[in-house]
Amino acid sequence: MTDLLKDLNPQQQKAVTVSDGPVLVLAGPGSGKTRVLTYRVAYLVLERGIPPWRVMAVTFTNKAAQEMGERLQRLLGHARAADLTLGTFHATCARILRREGEAIGIPSNYVIYDTDDQMAVVRQALKDLDIDEKRFAPTSIHSIISRAKNELIPPEAFQPASYLEEVARRVYERYQHLLRANAALDFDDLLMETVRLFRERPDILARYQERYLHILVDEFQDTNMAQYVLLRQLAGRHRNLFVVADEDQSIYRWRGADYRNIFRLREDYPDLATVLLEQNYRSTQTILDAANAVIARNPHRTPKRLFTHRGRGPKIVVHEAYDPEEEAQFVVDTIAELVLKGEAQPGDCAVMYRINAQSRALEEAFIRAGLPYRLVGATRFYARREIKDLVAYLRVVHNPHDSASLFRILNVPPRGIGPQTVRLLEDAARIREVSLWQMIEDVAHGSPAPSLPARIRTALVAFHRAVCAWREASASLTVASLMDRIILDTAYEAYLRDGTEEGEDRWENVQELRSVAAQYPEATLADFLALVALVSDVDNLTESVNAPVLLTLHSAKGLEFPVVFIVGLEEGMLPHTRSLDDPEALAEERRLFYVGITRAKDRLFLTYSFRRARWGEYGPNAPSRFLEDIPESLTEGARVRRRRARKPTAWGVLAELDARIERSAPVSADKKKASRTPPFQVGDAVTHTAFGSGVVLEVAPMGDEWEVTVAFERAGIRHILGSYLQKK
Repeated sequence: MTDLLKDLNPQQQKAVTVSDGPVLVLAGPGSGKTRVLTYRVAYLVLERGIPPWRVMAVTFTNKAAQEMGERLQRLLGHARAADLTLGTFHATCARILRREGEAIGIPSNYVIYDTDDQMAVVRQALKDLDIDEKRFAPTSIHSIISRAKNELIPPEAFQPASYLEEVARRVYERYQHLLRANAALDFDDLLMETVRLFRERPDILARYQERYLHILVDEFQDTNMAQYVLLRQLAGRHRNLFVVADEDQSIYRWRGADYRNIFRLREDYPDLATVLLEQNYRSTQTILDAANAVIARNPHRTPKRLFTHRGRGPKIVVHEAYDPEEEAQFVVDTIAELVLKGEAQPGDCAVMYRINAQSRALEEAFIRAGLPYRLVGATRFYARREIKDLVAYLRVVHNPHDSASLFRILNVPPRGIGPQTVRLLEDAARIREVSLWQMIEDVAHGSPAPSLPARIRTALVAFHRAVCAWREASASLTVASLMDRIILDTAYEAYLRDGTEEGEDRWENVQELRSVAAQYPEATLADFLALVALVSDVDNLTESVNAPVLLTLHSAKGLEFPVVFIVGLEEGMLPHTRSLDDPEALAEERRLFYVGITRAKDRLFLTYSFRRARWGEYGPNAPSRFLEDIPESLTEGARVRRRRARKPTAWGVLAELDARIERSAPVSADKKKASRTPPFQVGDAVTHTAFGSGVVLEVAPMGDEWEVTVAFERAGIRHILGSYLQKK
């Protein structure tokens, strides 16, 4: 252990070897927080002699948990690492409820509903309550329900503050009833029900409190209220709660995360020890200085001064584009230039943006250039039709009372059980307050109700027999072998491979799912289904393709790249329009930009467009206020307008023109238009610094400027301000 500690800097060593009790490690980005967490676990086991089974470490993503597990296997060996309780909050709670849930009425074979399943249940609840989903969007209702669960508020305690919330309260009650009828939990239930288990059964809580002598938490700033209460419950006996956090990277308020849990931690544990990690191992000092300057303006934070021994590195490039298309072309051209010069590989580059819609121009630019790219946040593998079909089959084998999954596969592939039959079964099940599977069982056992034709009864009996056979076989088969059996018995391969290219693609996806299952030959069906349900977009990021990554700033959390582009740095985009009147939201937007900056290791490019369409109308943009906080000594390229001085950017020119107009005497629009002569005529040959040579097609007034439509030889037709063009 002494040799291992030599690899840590003094502050990291202090964090790893800190004495028992509550500990807060405030770790800046790239400061080795995962390393500190894993070494702390190794220190407890190897140096302090704590049995591994008495240590719990929780993270937020499967990818982080896997990385921590691999590191601990190297430090502790496979056997000791296997005895640790290591995983995400949701996976850890899922295991606890699988073992203990029956004490509060949760069956051990419960299923976890993913996002699509949850929305299906919300829609069913709306339908049952005769509420028009066109008036009350299921996504909005589900968001309110999720927020209540994150705050540990059950339906009976929910206090609506508006008519929408009153509707949500009624849906929430029905939603929970439907989940219970299907022996299902959603993601939020995994946390809320575990807290309820510990509250209602103090004897069970006491066992877990005694078992876990040390509890370690990664990304503590992203915890919500349910997670905070859960941690406080588990640490209630020994008080050895070790959390790693950075309030400057709290960017998930919209999904319940509350960085104020750091303040609650200080209040609940007055003897809290705090260790700062400020040495960064990822970025150059120039990038860190920019990040420090941006985040320093946020209130209610612990000051940190990030530093590195990597040297200053090149300056940050700030680029002003005319519009999103030119901005995207700048990104593509710059990446191509870096690759051509041997300064980067395509896969070293990441392009980040505030909202998904911004990827459109970028994707088009990459496609035009014939360059591959990876898009995080597109259709997920596990959201594809054929994958959801097979997962639904596995869920029904695991728990046939899972009505959402049963409904999905009842006639896939077609077996003569049409929608009308399913509606009859659902109506009968609702009247009798039983599950859809119970109705199918009744039909299979000869029940005359509901009234069904003989051929449909025959199809239901055959389906029932098949599911029962799969359930029996699942006890001895691996998940991959069970999948093979289901595909064979249902002729699912022939159903997919219909002779089309799309059919072949779908079959390849099925084969990929089987490969995933084959990687876990010892996993139970419950374990595999939990793995599938809890996987995230970023966890699916493939490292094998050497191509630039396009992703939102929220998706970039936890990642790093040698070269980073952050595009769309304009007022209304970042910070987003919705945050401008909310100080808390504006502070989170600043944290989001900070996260983006600190993903960069070597090179950072910051871009904004002078002109962008909003609600279908193009108009000029102001550069983001966050750019103003970066000292000019750290940047090159465009000079951003600042509060004390205007710089010669397009925005600065427009602002000066507007100021001149305001100072001048009022002039009618017609007279003003007549008194001005266009600087270009149709047919004029012109040049542009980025687009090259072109010919003027049209000239039109635009405020005190002129908008010129130009057909460029290389860039096609563009709309450019006249001040950006020169006659040839």
